[in-house]
Amino acid sequence: MKIKKGDTVKILIGKDKNKAGKVIKTLPSVGKVLIEGLNMFKKSVKPKKQGEKGQIVSFPRAINVSNVMLVCPNCKAAARVGYVIEGDDKKRVCKKCQARI
Repeated sequence: MKIKKGDTVKILIGKDKNKAGKVIKTLPSVGKVLIEGLNMFKKSVKPKKQGEKGQIVSFPRAINVSNVMLVCPNCKAAARVGYVIEGDDKKRVCKKCQARI
């Protein structure tokens, strides 16, 4: 997966299209990411104790990694990610400006 925790990504599809946010968690086994403050869903929570009121809770839902694109910190545009091999390390690179990510 080319997107890591802490990266800034732009959503390409859905209700939050063209919005950018920070990745808070990656789920590589299912190919999804959680983005801070985006793709929010509401869930009704029943009261746990007698006399307590139920409430509606908003939480971020995972979005498929194919529906987001990494935002380059150098050129500030959504760009594809490439790799450059330096010695034993693989470094991520922006395909537009060739800057290290």
